[in-house]
Amino acid sequence: MATSWMVVGFLGQALFSLRFLVQWISSERAGKSTVPVAFWFLSLAGGATLLAYALYRQDPVFIVGQLTGLFVYSRNLRLIYREGGRSTAAEE
Repeated sequence: MATSWMVVGFLGQALFSLRFLVQWISSERAGKSTVPVAFWFLSLAGGATLLAYALYRQDPVFIVGQLTGLFVYSRNLRLIYREGGRSTAAEE
């Protein structure tokens, strides 16, 4: 059982880390810093998976951190889809 949960934890971390690769590729293609919608979906999937792992571990610090992140990721997706589903751009 513990090994299965470790796999869940690593899967969540992989999803969460993959979002940076997606953001980097998107920015390179655009020639400027961008945050594609896929970034937020990967954030949400990774955060939810890591939350499940944190609940299993009964780690209150980890749980609060993931719950906070899930709120932010969900809110960003709502804002994006309210605007018509476009990607967002962060200009420097």
